Amino acid sequence: MTDSRIRTTLVTLLSCLCLLAGSRFCAAEPVDFRRDVAPLLKQHCLVCHNKRIRQGELSLHSLQATLHGGESGQVVDPGDPEASYLLDLITPSEGVAEMPREAPPLSEKEQAVFRRWIKAGAPWPDKLELEPPLLWSLKPLTRPAVPTDVKSTAEFPIRNSIDAFIASRLQQAGVPPAPPADRRTLIRRLYLDLVGLLPSPEEVEAFVANTDSQAYERHVDKLLASPHFGERWGRYWLDMARYADSSGYLGDSMRPHVWVYREWVIDAINEDIPFDQFSIEQLAGDLFEKPTVNQKVATGFHRNTLKNTEAGVDLELYRTKEIVDRVNTTGMVWLGLTFGCAECHDHKHDPISQNEFYQLYSFFNNANETTVKVQRDWEEQEYQQALVGWQPDYDRCQTELKAFENADLTEKQRTEIDKILKGYKRSSDLKKLEPFYQTKKEGWDQLSARLGKLLSTQPKAPSTRAPVFAERTKDRRETFVHVRGVYNRPGDKVSPGTPSVLPDLQSRQQTPDRLDLAQWLFREENPLTPRVSVNRIWQHLFGRGIVSTPNDFGTKGATPTHPLLLDWLASEYRQRDWSRKAMIKLIVMSSAYQMSSAANARDVPQDVNNLLFWRQNSFRVEAEIVRDIHLTASGLLDRTIGRKGIRPPLPAFVTDVGRSVKWPATQGSARYRRGMYIVFKRTVPFPMLMTFDAPDATVSCSRRERSNTPLQALTLLNSPMFFECAEVLGKQMQEKYADNISAAIQEMYLRCLSRPASEPEAVALQSAWSDLLHLAEATQTDAKPQQKPAETSMVQLARIIMNLDEFVTRD
Repeated sequence: MTDSRIRTTLVTLLSCLCLLAGSRFCAAEPVDFRRDVAPLLKQHCLVCHNKRIRQGELSLHSLQATLHGGESGQVVDPGDPEASYLLDLITPSEGVAEMPREAPPLSEKEQAVFRRWIKAGAPWPDKLELEPPLLWSLKPLTRPAVPTDVKSTAEFPIRNSIDAFIASRLQQAGVPPAPPADRRTLIRRLYLDLVGLLPSPEEVEAFVANTDSQAYERHVDKLLASPHFGERWGRYWLDMARYADSSGYLGDSMRPHVWVYREWVIDAINEDIPFDQFSIEQLAGDLFEKPTVNQKVATGFHRNTLKNTEAGVDLELYRTKEIVDRVNTTGMVWLGLTFGCAECHDHKHDPISQNEFYQLYSFFNNANETTVKVQRDWEEQEYQQALVGWQPDYDRCQTELKAFENADLTEKQRTEIDKILKGYKRSSDLKKLEPFYQTKKEGWDQLSARLGKLLSTQPKAPSTRAPVFAERTKDRRETFVHVRGVYNRPGDKVSPGTPSVLPDLQSRQQTPDRLDLAQWLFREENPLTPRVSVNRIWQHLFGRGIVSTPNDFGTKGATPTHPLLLDWLASEYRQRDWSRKAMIKLIVMSSAYQMSSAANARDVPQDVNNLLFWRQNSFRVEAEIVRDIHLTASGLLDRTIGRKGIRPPLPAFVTDVGRSVKWPATQGSARYRRGMYIVFKRTVPFPMLMTFDAPDATVSCSRRERSNTPLQALTLLNSPMFFECAEVLGKQMQEKYADNISAAIQEMYLRCLSRPASEPEAVALQSAWSDLLHLAEATQTDAKPQQKPAETSMVQLARIIMNLDEFVTRD
C-alpha cells in the first residue's frame, strides 16, 4: 500500500470516528430550556395554560406555577419522568393523546425532549415567565404581497388580486378550479346575492344574448344601485342587531316604532355610508357634537335588547342583563370575540379578563333609554289622504250638531266642545257634551251614535318616536365588577377601558365614553374589526367565510383557510374607505365568485368540503328570500321599501298559543311586501320564518344555520301563502297560453329557475299536466261548477315547479 493511500485511509477513519463522537456528544448534550422546551410549551400548551388562562387550574408559564400543578395535582416531578403526569398526558394511546386537545399529538422527538428535560431536573431559568403565542387574529394587520407566480387560464382567468390568492392556494394543493358558471346561473346568483330577488325572464335573456365583456359589470353596478340592495344586505345586519318588533320575555310587549331603526339601516346601506361611520353612529350617534335625528335613530342598534316589562320584576337585575347583552353583542359584531365568557370569571380561552369585561360594561352603564320624534313624508301623506275620506262626514256631523246647540253658548264653551271632540277615546266621552246641547231633542241619540262611531275612526296624526340612547349627564352610575357575575355583589370599581391585548384606547376627555370606544374599534392599530367585517362580506357571497366562525376569532374559533387573502381584503377594505359596495363589487367581479358550484367530490378528494374555494357553494336561500322569490315569480310582490311592518295571515292555532296574540292581518297588496318587513314578535315568531331557520332575535346572529327538514318541504307544498303564489302563477299561464302547455312550462321555468326546461323535464311535465287534467275532469262535480279542469291542472303544474329544490337554491 502506498503512503498516499495509507494517509487517505487514516483520514477517512479519523473522520468517521469524529462523526461518531459528535453523534454521541449530541445525544448526551443537555436540554436547553430556552432552545428546546420553551418553544414546545408555547406551541402546544400555553394557549390553554398560561398566566391568564388556567384550564384545569394549571398554568405552565413559570417554574413555580408548573411545579404547583393543577386540579389533577402535580404534573412535573423533577428528576423522575415516570412519576410526572405531564408525560402521561402527552403520550398517545392508540394514536390519541389527552393533550394537546383537538390537535395532533406531539411527535416522538418532542415527547423525548420533555422526558429528557424532566430527567435532568426540569431546569428553568430564574424569573423567566413564558407568554402564550399571540393569537393569529390579534397580530398586527399588514398588507401581504399579491402572488405573482400564478397562471391565468381560460377556465380561471386572474381578473383581480382575489383570484391570484385563490389560484396560488389551489396550485399549492394541486386542486383544479371549477369551470365558470353558465350565464343563466351567474345572473340568477348575482340577483339573489345582491338584492334577494329573481331576475325577470327578459333580464335573463338579454344578459345571455349580450356577449359584451362589460355586460356583467353593468349588471353588478345596476344591482348595487338598486334600492332593494339595502333590503338584502340590511337583513344581514338586522340579524346581528337582534332586531325584533317586541320586547321578549313573558310580557313581550310590542315596540310600535322600532321599524324606524330598520328603515335607517336600509337607507344607510343603500347610501353606502362607510362602515366605520355606519358603526360609530350606531354605538354613539347621540354623542356627536350636534347629532342629527338620523344619528340618534342609529343608536337604536342597542335598543334591540330583550326587555322585561312584567310588573314586579327586579328592574336593576334586568337593566344589567341588557347591558351585558350590549357588551356581548359589541364584542361579537365588531371584534369577533366571545366576551360573554368573561362575565363571571376570566375568559377560559381568550385573553379577556373579568375586569376588562366590566370596563366595557362601564361604557354602556350610563346610556339612558329614551325616544326621539321622527317625521316621515310618507306618514304625513298617508294621514292627509285618510283625512280626505274622513273629514266630509265629520263636517256634516258638525253642521247637524248646530241644530242642537244651547242658545247661549259662549266662545269659551265652544272651545271646550272642540277640546272634547279632539280628545275623544271612548263613547262615554260624548257624555261630556250634554251640558252644551239640547240632548232631549229628537234625533240627538242617533246623531250622538254616528258621531261616536265617526270619532273612533278618526285618522291619527303621525307621532312616531324612535327608541334611542342618550348619555346620562347627572347622577352618573359607578361600575363595579360583579362577583361571579351576580349583579348585586359588587367587587372592584372599574372605569371604562378596553382589553389590554388590543391597542390602547385614546380618549377625547378625562373619562372615555361610547364615542371613544366606537372610534377605537376603527383605529389603524386595531386588527380585528377589518378582519371580522370583511370576513362576513365574503361569507354572504360564498356561503362560508374565510374564517368559518364569524363571531369567534378567538382560540376556540376556526383559523382562516386563506390567511393572506383575509389580511389583503381587510387592508383593502380600509383603503377603500370602508365602502361596503366597493368590496362587494371587488369580490363578485372575481373569477372565484363566478365559478360553477357543480361538485364532484371524486374529482377533488383532498378538499371535499371546498375549504380552498375551488368552486362556488350551493345553498338554500334564507327564510325571507324563500318567500320573496315565490312572490316575485308569481308577480304578487309589493316592492314598497321601508315603512312599518306587515302581518301576513296567521292560522288561529298560532295566535291562540299562550297569551292572546293580537295579529290583525294586513290587507291589500301590502301583505305581499318582502319578508324582512314581517312583524317579528319574539314569543310568537312567524312560523314560516322559523321553519326556514330565521334567528330568534334573542342574541346577535352573524351566521344562520341551514337545516334540511321534512317540515320545510311540507311548508312549501301546503302553506296557504305558497299555494296562493302557485295558484296566481298557474292562472296567469292558463290565461296567457291556454292549451299551449309547452310554452307555459318554458315561461314558468324562466320565471322560477331563470332557465328553460330541458327536453326530458318538459316531456315529464307535459305528461304530468295531462294526468292532472284527467284527474281534474274526473273529479269535477255539479256542486263545484266554478272549477275549470285546465286551470286547476295548470295551477298544480306551477306547484310542482315551485316545489323543486332548485327554486329555493342559490347555485
